[in-house]
Amino acid sequence: MAQPLWVWVTFNLCVLAILAIDLGVFHRKAHEVSVREATAWTVTWITLSLCFNAGIYHFLGAKAGLEFLTGYLIEQALSVDNIFVFVLIFTYFAVPARYQHRILFWGILGALIMRGTMIGVGTVLIHRFEWILYVFGAFLVFTGIRMALVEEQGIDVDANPVIKLMRRILPISQRYHGQKFFVRDAGKLVATPLFAVLVLVETTDVVFAVDSIPAIFAVTTDPFLVYTSNVCAILGLRSLYFLLAGIVDKFRFLQLGLSMVLVFVGAKMLLADLYKIPVGVSLGVVAGILAFSVVASLLLPKEAEGHLPHPHSTTPPVADAEFEAEADVPDAEGKLRGPGAGSSDH
Repeated sequence: MAQPLWVWVTFNLCVLAILAIDLGVFHRKAHEVSVREATAWTVTWITLSLCFNAGIYHFLGAKAGLEFLTGYLIEQALSVDNIFVFVLIFTYFAVPARYQHRILFWGILGALIMRGTMIGVGTVLIHRFEWILYVFGAFLVFTGIRMALVEEQGIDVDANPVIKLMRRILPISQRYHGQKFFVRDAGKLVATPLFAVLVLVETTDVVFAVDSIPAIFAVTTDPFLVYTSNVCAILGLRSLYFLLAGIVDKFRFLQLGLSMVLVFVGAKMLLADLYKIPVGVSLGVVAGILAFSVVASLLLPKEAEGHLPHPHSTTPPVADAEFEAEADVPDAEGKLRGPGAGSSDH
């Protein structure tokens, strides 16, 4: 079903207006997001998404409504993996809690642009080469199996090719300069560690989008439903991060559940010509797998020593009025170092 241009424009204008209000009114001043605030915003984003889902159900029909809801649920579930990596990145760089929302805001704004582009490319490929769905399906099955067998690994910032390229193009300062991404040092433009973190967040999201976008194409090939379900899930990622950052590692079976979801949607793609699984069944299977993995994680918790440290616990003390926080960042050779890498001589 092709939606008219004005529908696309209206949706995106609404998203931009909401983001403007979010940053310009509610988060104009940098502050640490409390669990209470994160809970309120999480409920708000979910409510807005479900209201939009009700509109799709009313105007486009029950099938479209179920497809949106299934895609939204899959994207929300897969975003938990993003949260885990965000925790690692923020902990590595000792990002002050009060600036984490700013990074996630601009990171998610960039993610919306990149994912919109990827969805557009995917739609064109599917319409021109229908066999690409089998490639997506096989990739999801492979990714799901690999996710189940491979344990999570830490963040190796020095090995990140984007960070390496960034160091060559633009020097990185040794201190946080408030919530600024760039500063002038002796007349030269210098990136702050906050910008380095933003770059890592953006590149990480691209990696996760490679899994999540094909997964939604398994539910529907309607670009409007794929795009809007993705956007609605991404918009709530910031508040979800602040709500789950301290406990996300406790869901020990969630990774296994996510791998099962990817295998299921991949198999759904591969079997589409033989048997089309009803969207209602798909929604039930995905919801059931995720619910079971969460309940199993709560009933069979990890050992306490296996928990990931909360990012706020490594926040460095305030240095002065201009530089509100300081962390172990680039040394004289330009290498980025996280907390615990040794003290700086500067």
